[in-house]
Amino acid sequence: MTSSNENGAAPDRKKDGRAVPSPRTADTARQRKREDDRPGIWVGYGKLLAKFRKEAGYTQEGLAPILGYSAEQLASVEQGRRPAKAPLTEAAERALNAAGVLEILQEDVDFAKLPSFFRDFVLLEMEAVSRFDYDPLLVPGLLQTEAYARALFEGHVPMLDEDAIEDSLDARLARQKILTKSPLVDFSFVIGEAALRQELGGPDTMKEQYRHLLAMGKLRNVAVQVVPIGRGFHTGLNGGFVLVETSAHQRYGYFEAQDIGHVVSDSKQVSTFDLRYGKLRSQALNVEKSAVFIEELAGER
Repeated sequence: MTSSNENGAAPDRKKDGRAVPSPRTADTARQRKREDDRPGIWVGYGKLLAKFRKEAGYTQEGLAPILGYSAEQLASVEQGRRPAKAPLTEAAERALNAAGVLEILQEDVDFAKLPSFFRDFVLLEMEAVSRFDYDPLLVPGLLQTEAYARALFEGHVPMLDEDAIEDSLDARLARQKILTKSPLVDFSFVIGEAALRQELGGPDTMKEQYRHLLAMGKLRNVAVQVVPIGRGFHTGLNGGFVLVETSAHQRYGYFEAQDIGHVVSDSKQVSTFDLRYGKLRSQALNVEKSAVFIEELAGER
């Protein structure tokens, strides 16, 4: 007869004198690992959502359809296993009279969806008065369409599961609000021609992406320039980078590769980035010629 330990799980079996976790014990360990990985803000948000739901007299099954979720999905949000999306928060605020409490937390919920290596930079980005970006191989994240960004995340190695793809996509699109926030941030994007010719998601996705670039370039605080292939040496050949000036007039650089990001705060290094970016803008097509270039790629000329 098999005995059980204090929590009711079957004891570890013995193999060659070593303990071997039972399947039940292994499942419990994996569950605890998943729970330990939950961002604290997701857990806190979920507890508040559950509190407001109960106070309003709803069951999960009763509230879920009002929020556009299944009962299982709502349970996952309340348990902090998946993050709330902005539409859920907006619907919950209306249905539960949450007085803006959940809405206040949404930005932090979105922030926790970001890769850990990227969060320090995003904190600086949120305080930016100017942001200058050079991308040689991909359309900059702040200018990506949903379909283009989805193609990137679906091709990620190692492969992401569906929830991770949706969370990453939601976080990227949420960051794009900075383009039109008040007060306006001064944006400059210099993009390598290779980034525009690298087809992601198919021809329709790329055509939509070209049109989106043209639309964003018409915003009065956004400049989009293209560096054509064949220009010879230019100061962006060492790779992409970003320059940010915060509201406190502190300046930082940032660069990343292979899912590793690095914030540069040393004033001498930041000054070098600034010099290179200034040269790069002068070597790129101007804003008007860049728009014509993108229109030609979109087949609209």
